[in-house]
Amino acid sequence: MKLIHIMVAAAWSAAALPAFAQADLGASVEVATDERRRGISWSDGELAPAASVRAGVPFGLDLSARITGTRGDPRHGGADAVVDVTGGFARDIGGGLRLDGFVTGHLFTGAAEAFDYVEVGAGASYALGPAEIGIDARYAPDQAAIGGDNLWFGARARVGVPATPFTVNASLGRSTGSVDDWRRAARLRPGGDYTDWSLGVDHITGPVSLGLVYSGTDIEQVADSPFANARHTGDKVTARLAISF
Repeated sequence: MKLIHIMVAAAWSAAALPAFAQADLGASVEVATDERRRGISWSDGELAPAASVRAGVPFGLDLSARITGTRGDPRHGGADAVVDVTGGFARDIGGGLRLDGFVTGHLFTGAAEAFDYVEVGAGASYALGPAEIGIDARYAPDQAAIGGDNLWFGARARVGVPATPFTVNASLGRSTGSVDDWRRAARLRPGGDYTDWSLGVDHITGPVSLGLVYSGTDIEQVADSPFANARHTGDKVTARLAISF
């Protein structure tokens, strides 16, 4: 409960910051039945609270920080939480096309070993009315914390259902990379190279968003690593509630 209180306090503090001239400030608090990223759990299959803050400036630079409870997940060495610190940019280039790029540091608190790592990413999206499609790539260079390097690339789509508060979204991705230490490489690729997918729906009314997502992978055999967390690599339906400020 202490972690939840810290997250809520951080989000409220950010929301209460005085508005800087021409700056876009925001914050949110969330809770999910399981924190799943690229089809695998990051919270040992348990309830995951989260909070985030963001600041954007007119020329496209965005700075954000998000803290998420990882509930002692063995995937991250028993860490209590992960703090994702991101600096990035986004640029609308006209005709509904948008480009973005970022650098993210994943910082794990309470992990038994040094498990922090960094990744870079880029993406492009095209919007037409209530629909949007996009492609993304994320690359974590060779680092001891992840036992090599890791590349994820994928495609996504979403469409708002006209005259309703519902948005339908879907994604498909592929993870691959090199291996220096197979035990740690199993953190992000529990069974080697794999494909992940998701299909979900969000109900958005004002600052409140309620989502339901089915996600899965084609992982069949999990590496015999203490960081692979074989119990949480399969298909699952999760729910998420978020409030934005």
